[in-house]
Amino acid sequence: MSSRYVIIGAGAVGASMAAQLTEAGIPVLVVARGANLAALREQGLRYLRPDGERLIALDVAAGPDEVRLRTGDVLVLATKSQDAEALLATWAWQPVEAAPPGPGSAPGEPAVAADVLPVVLPQNGVDSVRSALRRFATVIDTVVIIPASHLHPGEVIAPGTPQVGGVILGRAPRGGGPASTLPGDRMAEQVAADLRRAGFAAAVVDDIGRYKAGKLLGNLAYNLDAAVGPGPLRDAAAAALVDEARAVFAAAGLDPAEPSAAPGLDLAGWSIKKIPGYERSGSSTWQSLARGASVESDYLNGEIVLLARLHGLEAPVNAAVARWIAVAARAGTAPSSVREAELAAVLAASGRPLPAAAALAGGAAPAEAPAAANGQAHSGGQAHSGGQASAGGRPAPAVLVGPKELHDELLAADPPLLLDVRWALSVGRAPGDSPGREHYLAGHLPGAVYVDLETELAAPAAVPGGRHPLPDISVLTAAARRWGLTAGRRVVVYDDNGGQSAARAWWLLRWAGAGDVRILDGALGAWRAADLPLDTGDVAPVPGDVVLHGGALPTVDADGAARAAVEGILLDARAGERYRGEHEPIDPRAGHIPGARSAPTVANLDEQGRFLPPEVLRARFAALGAGEGTGAVAVYCGSGVTAAHEIAALAVAGIDAALYPGSWSDWSSDPDRPVATGTS
Repeated sequence: MSSRYVIIGAGAVGASMAAQLTEAGIPVLVVARGANLAALREQGLRYLRPDGERLIALDVAAGPDEVRLRTGDVLVLATKSQDAEALLATWAWQPVEAAPPGPGSAPGEPAVAADVLPVVLPQNGVDSVRSALRRFATVIDTVVIIPASHLHPGEVIAPGTPQVGGVILGRAPRGGGPASTLPGDRMAEQVAADLRRAGFAAAVVDDIGRYKAGKLLGNLAYNLDAAVGPGPLRDAAAAALVDEARAVFAAAGLDPAEPSAAPGLDLAGWSIKKIPGYERSGSSTWQSLARGASVESDYLNGEIVLLARLHGLEAPVNAAVARWIAVAARAGTAPSSVREAELAAVLAASGRPLPAAAALAGGAAPAEAPAAANGQAHSGGQAHSGGQASAGGRPAPAVLVGPKELHDELLAADPPLLLDVRWALSVGRAPGDSPGREHYLAGHLPGAVYVDLETELAAPAAVPGGRHPLPDISVLTAAARRWGLTAGRRVVVYDDNGGQSAARAWWLLRWAGAGDVRILDGALGAWRAADLPLDTGDVAPVPGDVVLHGGALPTVDADGAARAAVEGILLDARAGERYRGEHEPIDPRAGHIPGARSAPTVANLDEQGRFLPPEVLRARFAALGAGEGTGAVAVYCGSGVTAAHEIAALAVAGIDAALYPGSWSDWSSDPDRPVATGTS
């Protein structure tokens, strides 16, 4: 017979576990409080899943005075980190029926939970385990990947499918391996088996502390929505939070591991499905603010601040975010209410580059601030430029320009710099030996400068790093000056393939701080179709003086891509047959990153090779799960080239997204990274 699980806390995680265990026939007792307790007692748990809604009757108690603990119980502390210390101190010393007393007990004294019962800790952060180990002999530390929401008493929305989510467990502070006979290791295996039976993916690891630290890195960025709304500035802040944390972890001797890559955790085919009538809410901290509850930022961002101070470092961005969220909770402020000017000031003071696209209310705009978006003619007379509002409602810089509008701009006193980025994936050709240059010399837009993608828009291939790593910023700056780029000058990029290689230059220059960079919509074919002139031969521009800096657009590494597949939306921009693993022409392994969604770049274009209208692209990406309120979006392709085109299409639709520069060429070269095949 399975153990009885005494789940202390009936929020998103606790109630999801209780519901799934109950439906699997495993005994559960839930400890709740306040309005949630009343709702659970009156009607049961209203539990919403992609396969339908049900009411689940739960055995509920208000606290330890209503619970008779017994031998074989498993305590699950499913509360926020800020509540853990007091609850552990209370539950540790509760009597346990029919259990032999622990060491040091007086004759006739009953056994207590701390001596004879295990406690499972699914909290975010890394502090709860210390409080538990002070008291409990058996502590199972846990990382949960459960995208559930709890905003109303007695109700939880759990959109993960087919599994509810994933759980990684391990005896704290360190497990003894699969062959261990220690009680804590055996208990971790038992809990994992029960969770699998209840509809979770579960794995047991020996070094659970590394995965808790890795989850904390994700929490720092993901929970930032409690402070500020989506957009380039939040993306820059998220990168700063994680960079600070990594530096602090290194000083503390901690080596974080990506939870979704834990050995034995099988989330292949797992996804987050929209439940009709219910929008996905924000992070757990966002939900706490929305409910008017206390927040755990002291144990997330605050944990990084603590570790930094203990090791003689500073973490100013984490300190600011922790303060903002704590003050918001105390004042009853709504989530995402921090002004962008405040965030920009903190980033600037910490030496972080500001994204050129961010509209900084009350602050100075970056030196290369984007010009207002300009419309362009599209098929059927429809005009769009890609200068849509971002997901946060701010005007975004224009992404596209039409051929006739560009022709007019080239005749003006301050024409944009034209970059010809024709390129093709050329297996077996030497770097710099691209057919693109031959095509350029045979005919190009007047005044256009040829850019070699392989040598000027990428560093040499590397493992790790992929086939087209981002170039060093000094190398990119030197190249941009050779092209004739001066500070503040507008740029238009084009190719002969619907913008699929030109988008690499668009993204890279935007990432490097150039504010006004656009793609010729329809590429060279649209220019020719408009019967506009071409020149032949080479162009030798006057060298420019631009100073570029990286970091103005968000990126993710392999761990970040894995996290995006679980906690947000990860799009695979390659052709469908490469995603499914049916054909792989160049990279070491066939398939895709587990949890990624197939979104071939070619579907961003119409039959003339022009970007689809914004509303059509928004509908396309919404069907893939990407849009306002759906979580962070990241994109990869084969080597970080056509993924930039996907990001451009997302920008046209008003959706911010991060690039995985190494993409599949980086991921597939690491034999320890899991690979999925098929349609999911």
